[in-house]
Amino acid sequence: MTVDLTFVRLAGGAQGFNWLPVFVAEQLGLFAEYGLAIDFQRLGSVDKATTAVREGTADLAITPPEGAVADHVAGGELRIIAANSLRLPMSLVARPEIAGIAELRGKRIGTSSLTEGTAIYTQMMLQPQGLFYPADYEFVLAGVHTTRWAALQRGEIDCAPQPAPWNFLAERQGYRRIGEVNDVLPEIIFAGVIATAGWTARNRHTVRSLLAALAEAHDIVNDPANDAVTLPIYQRLTTPDDPDLAGRGLSYTRDLGMWPKNLAVAPNALAATVDAMIRAGLLAPELRAAAAGVLDPSFVPVS
Repeated sequence: MTVDLTFVRLAGGAQGFNWLPVFVAEQLGLFAEYGLAIDFQRLGSVDKATTAVREGTADLAITPPEGAVADHVAGGELRIIAANSLRLPMSLVARPEIAGIAELRGKRIGTSSLTEGTAIYTQMMLQPQGLFYPADYEFVLAGVHTTRWAALQRGEIDCAPQPAPWNFLAERQGYRRIGEVNDVLPEIIFAGVIATAGWTARNRHTVRSLLAALAEAHDIVNDPANDAVTLPIYQRLTTPDDPDLAGRGLSYTRDLGMWPKNLAVAPNALAATVDAMIRAGLLAPELRAAAAGVLDPSFVPVS
């Protein structure tokens, strides 16, 4: 008997380590169990993933939420319907001669966007040290974490925020970890599941099925007893030739509580996201209350 599957176009920038539950769900057949087939759109940047949903070339995206917040307060249709990942298992990694954040004055810092994700986290880490963008340092659009690492090695940038396990890889190769993002932002929406209000209204069953499949995958990833399944996938997404480094990265990331149960968006995490945008000059303070309306929690599974 052939079962007709509903195709869902799911976009992302790098589709890297934070997508672990997604690829666990795919490998274990969870999407198919819920009647879904996923068309993965790997677009190379978080901005492009947000734009794809806004323009309708993707149905949903797993991506930093700032673009959805900005769109919503401007009267747009983008909404955050779930949290793929909370917490930031990420370090500022600098060239060996740079001993600390204060030495980043006048330096080039790699980021994947000027308005989302890494650029915001970096500004919040540097501001307490008296360094402000753009007066005191330069952002270089160096792409996602893998291309930022390559740019750092080539000397095209001096520093970059790098997630686990690339932060540990860089440290092993003589680069310096000069700050931990989690120390500045202990809870934030690292990547949300975003969609337009119109598409979700027309496809409520599909959205609920997708999030139910991902909720099962989150539970699997969060249980170390399942590492025989999850660690090889994480290793493939991160350091294919280094199982020890992959194991360290997975444990570090999971211990931070990165993948929330049922993909629920914690109120503190959304508030931290909005606050970070305001502090980075990407959102007017008077729009704080309006920004909260970007969240539509009606699709998240209830335990």
